[in-house]
Amino acid sequence: MAIEKKLFRSGPYADLFSQGVQVGNTLYMAGQVAMDEAGGIPEDLVAQMKLAYQNVTAVLAEFGADMDNIVDETWFVTDVNDCMAQVEALFTERHMIYGKAPEVSQTLVQVGALVDPALKIEIKCVAVLG
Repeated sequence: MAIEKKLFRSGPYADLFSQGVQVGNTLYMAGQVAMDEAGGIPEDLVAQMKLAYQNVTAVLAEFGADMDNIVDETWFVTDVNDCMAQVEALFTERHMIYGKAPEVSQTLVQVGALVDPALKIEIKCVAVLG
């Protein structure tokens, strides 16, 4: 049985996967990393998180959505100890990005590596569209 999908493809891997796939009123997003248009990656974890969320916001916008539509997120980090040592700064910035205390479920997972060795965080989200 075929299902109807709306896809958004972008970036250097656009031929391999979609940044977002909408099925019904649910948007499944690929993990977003802290890479800017020129391929630059900030060194600091907090700066990486902020840029990753900017990329999340850009994908949401392609589907007429914003941060209020997110219901679930998973953070993949390369060093959970570093993340927890900076948790106050990270969550303060995250609160500002959402514009309030985020109304989402969240999972934090440590991984051995991300697609680029300079990356420290990848954020994957699920959103419900209105």
